[in-house]
Amino acid sequence: MSEFSGMEELLQDFILESCDLLSDVDNKLVELEKQPNNPALLNDIFRGFHTIKGGAGFLNVKAMVTLCHRTENLFDKLRNGELAVNSRLMDVIMDATGVVREMFGPLSQRQQPASADPALLAALDEALAGGSAEPEPPAAPVAPVSSAPAAPAPISVNSGEPNWAGLMQVIVPAAAAAAAAPSPVAAVAPPVATPAPAAVAGEVLPATKAPAKAPPAKAAPAKNNTQVSSQQENTIRIDTNRLDMVLNLSGEIGLTKNRLTTLRTEILQGHSDPNTLRSLDEAVSQLDLLVSDLQNAVMKTRMQPIGRLFQKYPRLARDLARQLNKEVELIIVGEETELDKTMIEDLNDPLVHLVRNAVDHGIELPEERLAAGKPAKAEVHLTAEQVGDHILIEIQDDGKGMNADALRRKAIDKGLIDAETANALDEKQCLQLIFLPGFSTKDQISSVSGRGVGMDVVRTNIQKLNGRIDINSVPGEGTRISISLPLTLAILPVLVVRACDQAFAVPLAMVREIIPIDPNVIQEVSNKPTIVVRDEILPLKSLSHLLGWEPTDKPAFGVLMQSAAHSFILAIDSFVGRDDVVIKPLQNIRPKGVAGATLSGDGSVVLVLDMEDLMNNKDVTPTAVRAPEFYPG
Repeated sequence: MSEFSGMEELLQDFILESCDLLSDVDNKLVELEKQPNNPALLNDIFRGFHTIKGGAGFLNVKAMVTLCHRTENLFDKLRNGELAVNSRLMDVIMDATGVVREMFGPLSQRQQPASADPALLAALDEALAGGSAEPEPPAAPVAPVSSAPAAPAPISVNSGEPNWAGLMQVIVPAAAAAAAAPSPVAAVAPPVATPAPAAVAGEVLPATKAPAKAPPAKAAPAKNNTQVSSQQENTIRIDTNRLDMVLNLSGEIGLTKNRLTTLRTEILQGHSDPNTLRSLDEAVSQLDLLVSDLQNAVMKTRMQPIGRLFQKYPRLARDLARQLNKEVELIIVGEETELDKTMIEDLNDPLVHLVRNAVDHGIELPEERLAAGKPAKAEVHLTAEQVGDHILIEIQDDGKGMNADALRRKAIDKGLIDAETANALDEKQCLQLIFLPGFSTKDQISSVSGRGVGMDVVRTNIQKLNGRIDINSVPGEGTRISISLPLTLAILPVLVVRACDQAFAVPLAMVREIIPIDPNVIQEVSNKPTIVVRDEILPLKSLSHLLGWEPTDKPAFGVLMQSAAHSFILAIDSFVGRDDVVIKPLQNIRPKGVAGATLSGDGSVVLVLDMEDLMNNKDVTPTAVRAPEFYPG
């Protein structure tokens, strides 16, 4: 039995509150380096750490109390003027706060954490005795920032090509059952895998940040300075006003339901006069408005300020800059912007890599900046704002920027594209080359970058959130990376199309436009059908063929699709229109290319397609029927 038995709720509250306090302490420590004589900052840091120590003492977490006590004594001496703030001292303190954060991992599993490394405790004692007077040059490499665990892989009926002819008899009944099953209004749509550790500008960037400098006593670096534990939080803080709104709307819906029940009874008794029918129409309209309001209210309960994510990054940028001998200030704007909680969690890894990439690749060394007429200290801006029904996140630096021709040459040298293809790219398309798997601007692999398997993963992870990522760069002036995301994944805007008399839904975020298909404009390029749309040559993919079905007729329409890795025209028989759907995952069945199912207005099942998954199935051939000859995929 765990020694925390009977205290689980207190333990969970302690971890959540201490996580927020420690993040606040980390950010104020970064500010303290810039304002070493600010007494208000020192008092806030002391109070935050003292609160953490008190909670740990109440729960009898002795290892944490021991470490917190020594660190708190340092804070106290700084407050009283007995010690002065310097870089070396700050490294020791940040080592300690990192190990405190690491201790939350075992605590979340109801286990006592191990004692802090004796070398770290010795470093704290030396600092208390007046050591650590002069800063040391950076030495230790930045350790990886822990990434969230991968979500459980969905059960697959067929891990290879989709045997749609045989699967449909299983999928549709299962989809109908899933779509008809009751679930919360805000159930998250297609299963989104937790982003894998990735890097940016083509590098795998390690995902745990440890102290940038080794303390004098060679204290062990913290393994996890940005993550409370290896598990995602399964709780959420909600404003009581939002819960009150949900409760009030539920009551209104109950009253409307009673009115509809009464009208139903009257109609069954033969009352079909105009007044009764008008009352029925009014009640249905009222219910429609209330359900829409309830849906929006429930959505808001899932919304969280993105600042809870952003607050991790100032220390991340500080530690990496110290390691690389750079001077960088991370400026955060729009912390109050709200986003769906699950999306905030899944955004962590991509944003970690983008911030690290800006510091590592974008920002020059101080002497290089001075020679270029720039201030020695660089600025990286991380901003968030709501634009319409989307959230726009931007990471912008004032560094050296990227040269389109240099990127083109690098891609050719690495064999990622041929010279003919590269020469046909314009400047905007050349910047997109950093998203190619294996692309890296560095010739040597370091602990920070150079492996070239990262930026493509970042863009794919953003695409899994139904978002888009774009890049703009000016040589000598800097780079701006923009991410556009829907407010929530709970309701997915889709375009409903038909192929072989079956309705399918594709995410509207991938749809550029719909065009009629004229067989006379189809051209063969490398033995594959293509259509030129406004001077852009796009491959033509038949949805029927991607599904492994033989088309009943020649597709009449094409949907211009743009995803993380593909731009193409999807050939379909017809389209129904736009809709907003709640996607239900198929229980115990996950055919390739299917994200889930929903119900149309007439009660029929609509399968929601995962286009990335479907397009990655390179050699699709039907199992039960011959491969179609028209518009091969």
